[in-house]
Formats: sequence, C-alpha cells, structure tokens
Amino acid sequence: MRLFLGVDGGQSGTTALIGDEAGRVLGAGCGGPCNHAAAAEGRRKLVRAVGDSVAAACAQAGLDPNAVHFAAACFGMSGGPEDKQAILREILPADAVVVTDDAVIALAGATAGEPGIVTIAGTGSIAYGRNAAGRAARVGGWGYIFGDEGGGFDIARQALRAVLRAEEGWGPPTALAGALLGATASADANEALHRFYTPDWPRSRVAALAPLVDEAAMAGDAVARDILHNAAQQLAVLTSSVRGQLWNPGEPARVAWTGGVFRSRMLLDRYRCLVELEEGNRTGPPEYNPAAGALIEAYRAAGLQPRLSGVPALK
Repeated sequence: MRLFLGVDGGQSGTTALIGDEAGRVLGAGCGGPCNHAAAAEGRRKLVRAVGDSVAAACAQAGLDPNAVHFAAACFGMSGGPEDKQAILREILPADAVVVTDDAVIALAGATAGEPGIVTIAGTGSIAYGRNAAGRAARVGGWGYIFGDEGGGFDIARQALRAVLRAEEGWGPPTALAGALLGATASADANEALHRFYTPDWPRSRVAALAPLVDEAAMAGDAVARDILHNAAQQLAVLTSSVRGQLWNPGEPARVAWTGGVFRSRMLLDRYRCLVELEEGNRTGPPEYNPAAGALIEAYRAAGLQPRLSGVPALK
C-alpha cells in the first residue's frame, strides 16, 4: 500500500494526515508549533513537532512510525519553507518531499485542489490563488510592520488606536475602551499600549483580542463596526488583486476564506458582499482544512488526484 503524508506546520501547532492511494485518510495527529527553524532550538522544535504529529497519525493508522515510508509528502509551513527544506528532507523517509508555504496548502484544502483563491486572515493576512493553467499569485503577507491588513493583530491595533484617540480627546468615545482595558488589566490606554510592547504580549496574544471588537460592533458600537468594515474592505482588496492577476474580467473564479478573523459574522458578511460585487466571483467556505490541502498536494506531487474521504474536522 502506497502511503501519502500531508503536514500543516504553523505558529500554534502542527497537524499531520496520512492517506492511502485511494484518498482515504487513515490517521491524523497533532504536534507543537514549528514555524521557525533558523536557530538550534528552532530546529529541535521543528523536528519534535513533525515527529510527534506524524507518530500520532501513524498510531491512529496502525502503522509503525519507525518503519513507514511515504510515496510523497507535502509540508505547508508558516513563515516560509526556505529554512526547513533540508531538515524535513533529512528526517522524513519519502520518495518525494514537497516543502511549501501555508498559503499553498490553505488553497488546496479550501478548493479541494481545484483552481481558485483563498484569503487567509488569522494573526496576519494574505491572499493566494491558482488558475486552471497552474499559474499562481499571492498578495499581502508582509508581516505586522509593513502589512497584514485586516488580520487579527491589525484589528486589535486599530482598536487600541481608537481608544487612545478617545482618551486624548481627538476621537469619538467607544465601548472598546472598557473591553480592552479589562482584557489587559490596564488602568488606561497608555498602560495597555506599553503592555503590548513587552514580551508578555506577543503578536498572537494581541491578535486574540480581535473578538472583543466584534462583540462591541455587534452591541452597536460605531467605532468597532467601522474597524471591522475597514478590515473586510482591505481583505477584499487582497482578493481582488489576486483575481486580477490570474483571471480575465467576468471569468468565473472560486473564492474561499479561512482564519479566525472570519469568525466575525459582521466582517465575513461585509467581505463576501464586496467580493461578490466583482463579476464572476463565487464565494464559499473552505471545503477542507489546510492539513488536508497538504495531503492533496502530496498526491499532486505523485501525479494523483483522488477525492479525499474520511478527513477529520480539525482546527
């Protein structure tokens, strides 16, 4: 039996799926985060996360992790593949090893390997697409200093900026003040600002405050609503830019979304409305998760296109 492996390696955790030649998922497993590998500790973390997730998937599939050999494996890695390729090829027994970034596997999962566009908005943001001719394009993903518009960190940053303006008297009052100060145990906005510059508040923790903006907006706060609408606008612009590079005007294009930011119903509704204004776009939720997308890309590397079955509902 030929076996195939798909791995989604990210900032919050690593997920592995093992499938057979017919596309049936045999096992799934999880490990720790593995987004950085440059330093010695990063390499150890990567090896441990991949080893743990693959071993757990093997256990569920009834396979010996020390004896398994894969026909093809695909790794979609947060932070890019460049510093991880040599390590993964060294530790994984496989005939073909593909190491790519997380946007590629997110698209493959979202569209089940078909052409289309996926817009990702978690801590940061990026849009990625591939058309029927196999041509690909990506927009955004520049990081929190130069980009990531519409991502969770950016939404939380815009919320704190609004609270700072209100506190200093040059912005409208907003319920975000009480929400952010309570969540950060701060006496005022300036104290919250300084907390965000400390190691205790990494970007992922700041981004986790974004749902507070959604709660305030749903309760009727105009400032919070404007922040969400602006984030949706920026994400729609990323999508439109990818479309313009890969599809002709009016040509049908499938568009999906993924990431925690899209859990906001207000933001998602606004995003879909804006994207669907462009003729030819057809929006819908992702069909599979990124780990399944990595498995699809592993099959693609072996020249196969089976329809997946038995994919678990993984986060």
